[in-house]
Amino acid sequence: MTDAVSWQELRLETDATRVEPLEDWLFEQGAVAVTLEDNADQPLLEPGPGETPMWRDVQVVALFPISAPLDDIASRVPRSLIESAPANVREVPDQVWEHAWMADYHPMQMGDRLWICPSWTPPPDPSAVNVLLDPGLAFGTGTHPTTAMCLGALDRWVEPGMRIVDFGCGTGILAIAALKLGAGFALGVDNDPQAITASLVNAERNQVSASQWTVVMPDDPKIDQWAGSADIVVANILAGPLKVLSQRLIRLMKPGAKILLAGLLNEQADELITAYLPEVALTRSNTVEGWTLLCGVRSPA
Repeated sequence: MTDAVSWQELRLETDATRVEPLEDWLFEQGAVAVTLEDNADQPLLEPGPGETPMWRDVQVVALFPISAPLDDIASRVPRSLIESAPANVREVPDQVWEHAWMADYHPMQMGDRLWICPSWTPPPDPSAVNVLLDPGLAFGTGTHPTTAMCLGALDRWVEPGMRIVDFGCGTGILAIAALKLGAGFALGVDNDPQAITASLVNAERNQVSASQWTVVMPDDPKIDQWAGSADIVVANILAGPLKVLSQRLIRLMKPGAKILLAGLLNEQADELITAYLPEVALTRSNTVEGWTLLCGVRSPA
């Protein structure tokens, strides 16, 4: 990395409906990269398969070579594509852009035993339970509050030999962490093929045996083989799907089994608590940055 100025940055404000044509226009003017940022503190939730989530109000950041006539380019941005006249032009130092994001991703402790570590950083505590996980194609790296709350609960709850179901597994981080904490077997379910791929890759990276870890789509008959046998069911999805899936998740639990539900905002908790009664009495276990973790136990048969 060097401090030499080699690039210029142009920031533009727009909305989700105009992002794509604005990106196309910027690349036509010689932009070498275009990134998108939230311009209204609006959370992006986990997308469904084939969906590309986007903030309502977007700040578009275009990177140009230092030689580009950026003031001229800024003056010619079509007003129909932006909210206001562009005024934010600045020079930026050179750096290895494809690796710059790595500086923001560090090992994270998720309980007394568990750490989530990027593959390029030595684990701070080699004797701890270390899960190696890099940002990738699917949802779930441990950085989001919902994932972090689930990992902390698993650190407290998982005992040797347990059977774990991770419904909406994303990267597989929750199930893989549970297996490394001592669980015997885990089932991952996700409706995104990229998540299936990511889960298998991450399991191999963490030396999780294929005999312990099964990951399938929601219509796979293997799910029925787990009915009434899970010691812990965890689902970090969204409030709507968690409500729709309530009976399906409960059926996977054996009597006395525990359930963790995440991906819901604080104000959505009461509706979810009602949806799981009377089989499971959910309680608020944790709240971080407006997100709530619900925990409960299935009533004895």
